[in-house]
Amino acid sequence: MGYEEQSSQCATPKYECLLFDLDDTLYPFSSGISMECTKNIKEFMVQKLGIEEEKVHDLCVLLYKVYGTTMAGLKAIGYNFDYDDYHSFVHGRLPYELLKPDPVLRNVLLSLPIRKVILTNSDKGHASRVLRRLGLDDCFEGIICFETLNPINKEDDNDSEVGSTSNAEIFDIIDHLQKSNEEGLLLPKTPIICKPNEDSFEQAFKIANISPEKTLFFDDSIRNLETGKRVGLHTVLVGNSHRPKGVDYALESIHNMREAVTELWEADEKSGEIKYSKEIGLETSVLA
Repeated sequence: MGYEEQSSQCATPKYECLLFDLDDTLYPFSSGISMECTKNIKEFMVQKLGIEEEKVHDLCVLLYKVYGTTMAGLKAIGYNFDYDDYHSFVHGRLPYELLKPDPVLRNVLLSLPIRKVILTNSDKGHASRVLRRLGLDDCFEGIICFETLNPINKEDDNDSEVGSTSNAEIFDIIDHLQKSNEEGLLLPKTPIICKPNEDSFEQAFKIANISPEKTLFFDDSIRNLETGKRVGLHTVLVGNSHRPKGVDYALESIHNMREAVTELWEADEKSGEIKYSKEIGLETSVLA
């Protein structure tokens, strides 16, 4: 499935695209999926990477804070593992039955004749399963996911066995940060591109032919929204009705889109058909 160009007969609306995060945005944190995901990440760190169990919680939190995802942080500090194995362990064992079809959100999304794209740090399989469980798999033009942002050469990725990196090669990030109060510390870089890194947004814009100044970005993460704002997106915090500084809208639930962002529907009354982007097909990220 690729992007197709369609004509638009009316004046250009304020927004040409809605860009959505997936987890804890299209469904609530209270579903329990995120807690199960965190549990699986910690088990992966212990069982597959040999990290001491008593160190896992603090390391997991720190790597997420510094690198955007624990996975990106683990790669940065020297752990070697296969990306597919990680996703299979962390996402493949999730209780997706906790997610139920959401006809309310489906109706809201389908009522808007405007491009809708997913931008997630998760892998394609997880994103597809979540959307299918929610009944939203035909509501989005495409999914920009881990595989889209990180096209992997499997030969390079599988140089070593999972967890084979010796302890001597691991950068002790906790000890490093505890010993220094300096700002701008030099930390190892991650090979993974993910939110909230600006590169992830810039790549997404190119892949999906998105104009950030014409795009409304929905996410539950303040960090992701802050980056989105810096690169020119209009921003919507999902999961909290309190609007922090620098965020354009705040929704207690994604279901509140119609009440909180009324201009989307006002523009709908004046606009024509959906205006899709030219050229690009997301072979690894668009739902079939």
